[in-house]
Amino acid sequence: MDLKQLQYFTCVAELGSFTRASNALNIAQPALSRQIRMLEVELRQNLLIRNGRGVTMTEAGKVLLEHSLGILHQVERVKEELGKVRGAMAGHVVVGLPPSLLKVLAVPLTKTFRARLPSASLSICEGLSVTMHEALVAGRLDVALLYNVIPSAEVETFPLLEEELFLMTARFDGAGDSISLREVADIPLIIPSRPNSIRMLVESELANIACRPNIELEIDGVSAILELVADGYGSAVLTRSAVTSLADASRFSVRKIVEPVLSSKLAMAISLRHPSTLTQQLFIDLIREQIRVWLGYEQAV
Repeated sequence: MDLKQLQYFTCVAELGSFTRASNALNIAQPALSRQIRMLEVELRQNLLIRNGRGVTMTEAGKVLLEHSLGILHQVERVKEELGKVRGAMAGHVVVGLPPSLLKVLAVPLTKTFRARLPSASLSICEGLSVTMHEALVAGRLDVALLYNVIPSAEVETFPLLEEELFLMTARFDGAGDSISLREVADIPLIIPSRPNSIRMLVESELANIACRPNIELEIDGVSAILELVADGYGSAVLTRSAVTSLADASRFSVRKIVEPVLSSKLAMAISLRHPSTLTQQLFIDLIREQIRVWLGYEQAV
Protein backbone atom coordinates (compact mmCIF):
# COMPACT_ATOMS: atom_id res chain seq x y z
CA MET A 1 0.00 0.00 0.00
CA ASP A 2 1.34 3.45 -0.86
CA LEU A 3 0.07 7.02 -0.67
CA LYS A 4 -0.62 7.24 -4.39
CA GLN A 5 -2.92 4.22 -4.22
CA LEU A 6 -4.76 5.76 -1.28
CA GLN A 7 -5.09 9.03 -3.18
CA TYR A 8 -6.46 7.20 -6.23
CA PHE A 9 -8.90 5.15 -4.17
CA THR A 10 -10.15 8.24 -2.30
CA CYS A 11 -10.77 10.11 -5.53
CA VAL A 12 -12.71 7.22 -7.10
CA ALA A 13 -14.72 6.66 -3.92
CA GLU A 14 -15.65 10.32 -3.50
CA LEU A 15 -16.51 10.91 -7.16
CA GLY A 16 -18.29 7.56 -7.50
CA SER A 17 -16.81 6.95 -10.93
CA PHE A 18 -13.57 5.72 -12.49
CA THR A 19 -14.15 8.00 -15.47
CA ARG A 20 -14.56 11.16 -13.41
CA ALA A 21 -11.64 10.19 -11.17
CA SER A 22 -9.33 9.53 -14.12
CA ASN A 23 -10.16 12.97 -15.49
CA ALA A 24 -9.62 14.63 -12.12
CA LEU A 25 -6.32 12.81 -11.55
CA ASN A 26 -5.16 13.15 -15.17
CA ILE A 27 -4.40 9.43 -15.40
CA ALA A 28 -5.57 6.86 -17.93
CA GLN A 29 -8.55 4.87 -16.70
CA PRO A 30 -6.92 1.42 -17.22
CA ALA A 31 -3.92 2.51 -15.14
CA LEU A 32 -6.24 3.83 -12.43
CA SER A 33 -8.24 0.59 -12.38
CA ARG A 34 -5.02 -1.41 -12.14
CA GLN A 35 -3.83 0.57 -9.11
CA ILE A 36 -7.17 0.09 -7.33
CA ARG A 37 -7.12 -3.63 -8.10
CA MET A 38 -3.56 -3.93 -6.72
CA LEU A 39 -4.77 -2.25 -3.54
CA GLU A 40 -7.69 -4.69 -3.26
CA VAL A 41 -5.37 -7.66 -3.76
CA GLU A 42 -2.94 -6.41 -1.12
CA LEU A 43 -5.74 -5.83 1.40
CA ARG A 44 -7.55 -9.04 0.38
CA GLN A 45 -10.81 -7.08 0.31
CA ASN A 46 -13.14 -5.83 -2.39
CA LEU A 47 -13.30 -2.08 -1.89
CA LEU A 48 -15.56 -0.95 -4.72
CA ILE A 49 -18.57 -2.44 -6.46
CA ARG A 50 -18.68 -1.59 -10.17
CA ASN A 51 -22.10 -1.01 -11.74
CA GLY A 52 -23.58 0.68 -14.78
CA ARG A 53 -23.86 4.03 -13.00
CA GLY A 54 -20.33 4.08 -11.57
CA VAL A 55 -19.06 2.58 -8.33
CA THR A 56 -20.23 2.22 -4.74
CA MET A 57 -18.12 1.35 -1.73
CA THR A 58 -18.24 -1.94 0.13
CA GLU A 59 -18.14 -1.87 3.93
CA ALA A 60 -14.39 -2.43 3.71
CA GLY A 61 -14.17 0.46 1.25
CA LYS A 62 -16.01 2.79 3.66
CA VAL A 63 -13.58 1.90 6.44
CA LEU A 64 -10.58 2.47 4.17
CA LEU A 65 -11.95 5.80 2.94
CA GLU A 66 -12.32 7.11 6.48
CA HIS A 67 -8.74 6.17 7.32
CA SER A 68 -7.39 7.33 3.94
CA LEU A 69 -8.80 10.82 4.42
CA GLY A 70 -7.06 11.05 7.78
CA ILE A 71 -3.78 9.72 6.39
CA LEU A 72 -3.78 12.07 3.40
CA HIS A 73 -4.70 14.99 5.64
CA GLN A 74 -1.75 14.20 7.91
CA VAL A 75 0.54 14.09 4.89
CA GLU A 76 -0.63 17.60 3.95
CA ARG A 77 0.02 18.74 7.53
CA VAL A 78 3.56 17.30 7.36
CA LYS A 79 4.19 19.18 4.10
CA GLU A 80 2.92 22.38 5.69
CA GLU A 81 5.08 21.94 8.78
CA LEU A 82 8.16 21.31 6.61
CA GLY A 83 7.23 24.36 4.56
CA LYS A 84 7.16 26.44 7.74
CA VAL A 85 10.68 25.25 8.57
CA ARG A 86 11.97 26.68 5.31
CA GLY A 87 9.82 29.78 5.75
CA ALA A 88 7.07 29.01 3.24
CA MET A 89 3.49 27.94 3.92
CA ALA A 90 2.58 25.27 1.34
CA GLY A 91 -0.66 23.38 0.78
CA HIS A 92 -3.71 23.43 -1.46
CA VAL A 93 -7.15 24.97 -0.94
CA VAL A 94 -10.31 24.36 -2.99
CA VAL A 95 -13.06 26.93 -2.42
CA GLY A 96 -16.60 27.05 -3.79
CA LEU A 97 -18.34 30.36 -4.54
CA PRO A 98 -21.93 31.03 -5.64
CA PRO A 99 -22.34 32.73 -9.05
CA SER A 100 -23.38 36.07 -7.55
CA LEU A 101 -20.13 36.28 -5.56
CA LEU A 102 -17.68 34.71 -8.00
CA LYS A 103 -17.22 37.90 -10.02
CA VAL A 104 -16.71 40.18 -7.03
CA LEU A 105 -14.59 37.87 -4.84
CA ALA A 106 -12.60 35.54 -7.11
CA VAL A 107 -10.02 38.09 -8.30
CA PRO A 108 -9.33 39.85 -4.98
CA LEU A 109 -9.23 36.50 -3.16
CA THR A 110 -6.72 35.12 -5.65
CA LYS A 111 -4.50 38.20 -5.52
CA THR A 112 -4.47 38.28 -1.71
CA PHE A 113 -3.88 34.52 -1.53
CA ARG A 114 -0.87 34.69 -3.87
CA ALA A 115 0.56 37.68 -2.01
CA ARG A 116 0.33 36.08 1.44
CA LEU A 117 0.72 32.38 0.61
CA PRO A 118 3.00 32.31 -2.45
CA SER A 119 3.99 28.67 -1.96
CA ALA A 120 0.39 27.43 -1.65
CA SER A 121 -2.07 26.73 -4.46
CA LEU A 122 -5.72 27.74 -4.85
CA SER A 123 -8.63 26.34 -6.87
CA ILE A 124 -11.93 28.26 -7.14
CA CYS A 125 -15.13 26.48 -8.21
CA GLU A 126 -18.52 28.00 -9.04
CA GLY A 127 -21.72 26.29 -7.97
CA LEU A 128 -25.14 26.48 -6.36
CA SER A 129 -25.31 26.18 -2.58
CA VAL A 130 -26.90 22.70 -2.55
CA THR A 131 -24.30 21.27 -4.95
CA MET A 132 -21.42 22.86 -3.06
CA HIS A 133 -22.73 21.55 0.25
CA GLU A 134 -22.59 18.01 -1.14
CA ALA A 135 -19.08 18.59 -2.51
CA LEU A 136 -17.97 19.94 0.87
CA VAL A 137 -19.21 16.85 2.72
CA ALA A 138 -17.59 14.58 0.11
CA GLY A 139 -14.25 16.33 0.49
CA ARG A 140 -14.13 17.84 -3.00
CA LEU A 141 -14.24 21.35 -1.50
CA ASP A 142 -12.33 22.60 1.52
CA VAL A 143 -14.33 25.80 2.04
CA ALA A 144 -17.57 27.09 0.52
CA LEU A 145 -19.75 30.18 0.74
CA LEU A 146 -23.34 28.96 1.00
CA TYR A 147 -26.71 30.69 1.05
CA ASN A 148 -29.35 29.60 3.59
CA VAL A 149 -27.43 26.47 4.57
CA ILE A 150 -29.32 23.95 6.67
CA PRO A 151 -27.43 23.03 9.88
CA SER A 152 -26.03 19.51 9.87
CA ALA A 153 -23.64 17.36 11.86
CA GLU A 154 -21.27 17.16 8.88
CA VAL A 155 -20.71 20.87 8.23
CA GLU A 156 -19.70 23.76 10.45
CA THR A 157 -20.91 27.20 9.37
CA PHE A 158 -19.84 30.74 10.20
CA PRO A 159 -22.37 33.53 9.47
CA LEU A 160 -21.03 36.27 7.19
CA LEU A 161 -23.96 38.49 6.22
CA GLU A 162 -27.65 38.79 5.42
CA GLU A 163 -28.75 40.11 2.03
CA GLU A 164 -32.30 41.32 1.47
CA LEU A 165 -34.14 39.87 -1.51
CA PHE A 166 -35.59 42.06 -4.26
CA LEU A 167 -37.98 41.57 -7.13
CA MET A 168 -36.13 42.16 -10.40
CA THR A 169 -38.15 43.15 -13.46
CA ALA A 170 -37.32 44.62 -16.85
CA ARG A 171 -36.92 48.38 -16.40
CA PHE A 172 -40.07 50.39 -16.73
CA ASP A 173 -41.24 53.76 -15.44
CA GLY A 174 -43.51 53.89 -12.43
CA ALA A 175 -42.10 50.95 -10.48
CA GLY A 176 -42.35 51.57 -6.74
CA ASP A 177 -39.60 51.09 -4.21
CA SER A 178 -41.19 48.02 -2.62
CA ILE A 179 -43.69 45.24 -3.21
CA SER A 180 -45.44 42.94 -0.78
CA LEU A 181 -44.76 39.21 -0.83
CA ARG A 182 -48.46 38.59 -1.47
CA GLU A 183 -48.22 40.72 -4.63
CA VAL A 184 -45.13 38.76 -5.70
CA ALA A 185 -47.26 35.60 -5.70
CA ASP A 186 -49.23 36.93 -8.69
CA ILE A 187 -46.17 37.80 -10.79
CA PRO A 188 -44.71 35.28 -13.29
CA LEU A 189 -41.30 34.31 -11.96
CA ILE A 190 -38.14 32.98 -13.56
CA ILE A 191 -36.62 30.97 -10.74
CA PRO A 192 -34.10 28.15 -10.21
CA SER A 193 -35.35 24.61 -9.72
CA ARG A 194 -35.48 22.93 -6.34
CA PRO A 195 -33.54 22.63 -4.09
CA ASN A 196 -32.00 26.03 -4.86
CA SER A 197 -31.76 28.00 -1.59
CA ILE A 198 -33.64 31.10 -2.77
CA ARG A 199 -36.33 28.97 -4.43
CA MET A 200 -36.88 27.08 -1.18
CA LEU A 201 -36.98 30.30 0.82
CA VAL A 202 -39.52 31.95 -1.50
CA GLU A 203 -41.78 28.88 -1.49
CA SER A 204 -41.57 28.56 2.29
CA GLU A 205 -42.40 32.22 2.95
CA LEU A 206 -45.27 32.19 0.44
CA ALA A 207 -46.67 29.05 2.06
CA ASN A 208 -46.72 30.91 5.37
CA ILE A 209 -49.24 33.36 3.88
CA ALA A 210 -51.20 30.60 2.07
CA CYS A 211 -49.77 31.45 -1.37
CA ARG A 212 -47.73 29.71 -4.05
CA PRO A 213 -45.25 31.16 -6.56
CA ASN A 214 -46.37 31.72 -10.12
CA ILE A 215 -43.47 30.00 -11.90
CA GLU A 216 -43.08 30.96 -15.55
CA LEU A 217 -39.66 29.37 -16.17
CA GLU A 218 -37.19 27.27 -14.19
CA ILE A 219 -33.60 28.23 -14.99
CA ASP A 220 -30.56 27.08 -13.01
CA GLY A 221 -28.25 29.96 -13.80
CA VAL A 222 -28.35 33.50 -12.43
CA SER A 223 -26.84 35.12 -15.53
CA ALA A 224 -29.40 33.43 -17.80
CA ILE A 225 -32.23 34.39 -15.43
CA LEU A 226 -31.18 38.04 -15.55
CA GLU A 227 -30.96 38.04 -19.35
CA LEU A 228 -34.48 36.62 -19.62
CA VAL A 229 -35.80 39.12 -17.08
CA ALA A 230 -34.22 42.01 -18.99
CA ASP A 231 -35.90 40.74 -22.18
CA GLY A 232 -39.30 40.70 -20.48
CA TYR A 233 -39.91 36.95 -20.07
CA GLY A 234 -40.70 37.25 -16.37
CA SER A 235 -39.40 38.57 -13.05
CA ALA A 236 -36.89 37.16 -10.58
CA VAL A 237 -36.31 37.16 -6.83
CA LEU A 238 -32.61 37.76 -6.19
CA THR A 239 -30.17 39.66 -4.03
CA ARG A 240 -29.08 43.10 -5.20
CA SER A 241 -25.49 41.86 -5.43
CA ALA A 242 -26.57 39.30 -8.04
CA VAL A 243 -27.64 42.12 -10.35
CA THR A 244 -24.72 44.46 -9.68
CA SER A 245 -22.12 41.70 -10.12
CA LEU A 246 -23.58 39.80 -13.09
CA ALA A 247 -25.51 42.30 -15.20
CA ASP A 248 -26.06 45.93 -16.16
CA ALA A 249 -28.23 47.21 -13.31
CA SER A 250 -29.67 49.97 -15.50
CA ARG A 251 -31.67 47.32 -17.41
CA PHE A 252 -33.76 46.43 -14.35
CA SER A 253 -36.32 47.82 -11.96
CA VAL A 254 -35.49 46.65 -8.45
CA ARG A 255 -38.12 46.56 -5.72
CA LYS A 256 -37.61 45.47 -2.14
CA ILE A 257 -39.89 42.64 -1.01
CA VAL A 258 -41.75 43.51 2.19
CA GLU A 259 -44.52 42.15 4.40
CA PRO A 260 -42.43 40.22 5.27
CA VAL A 261 -38.92 41.30 4.33
CA LEU A 262 -37.06 38.34 2.80
CA SER A 263 -33.38 37.87 3.57
CA SER A 264 -30.85 35.40 2.21
CA LYS A 265 -28.18 34.42 4.74
CA LEU A 266 -24.63 33.86 3.54
CA ALA A 267 -22.34 31.64 5.58
CA MET A 268 -18.87 30.21 5.22
CA ALA A 269 -18.86 26.44 5.61
CA ILE A 270 -16.21 23.81 6.24
CA SER A 271 -16.57 20.06 6.55
CA LEU A 272 -16.35 18.48 9.98
CA ARG A 273 -15.39 15.19 8.32
CA HIS A 274 -12.17 16.65 6.92
CA PRO A 275 -10.14 18.70 9.45
CA SER A 276 -8.75 21.95 8.07
CA THR A 277 -5.05 22.28 7.33
CA LEU A 278 -3.10 25.34 8.46
CA THR A 279 -3.21 26.76 4.94
CA GLN A 280 -6.97 26.33 4.82
CA GLN A 281 -7.36 28.04 8.19
CA LEU A 282 -5.38 31.04 6.96
CA PHE A 283 -7.51 31.11 3.82
CA ILE A 284 -10.68 31.21 5.94
CA ASP A 285 -9.36 34.42 7.52
CA LEU A 286 -8.73 35.82 4.04
CA ILE A 287 -12.34 35.18 3.05
CA ARG A 288 -13.63 37.04 6.09
CA GLU A 289 -11.33 39.92 5.25
CA GLN A 290 -12.43 40.11 1.62
CA ILE A 291 -16.11 39.96 2.58
CA ARG A 292 -15.58 42.96 4.86
CA VAL A 293 -13.76 44.84 2.09
CA TRP A 294 -16.55 44.07 -0.38
CA LEU A 295 -19.23 45.29 2.00
CA GLY A 296 -17.30 48.31 3.15
CA TYR A 297 -17.40 46.93 6.71
CA GLU A 298 -21.13 47.62 6.95
CA GLN A 299 -22.95 44.29 6.94
CA ALA A 300 -20.29 41.76 7.90
CA VAL A 301 -21.02 39.81 11.08
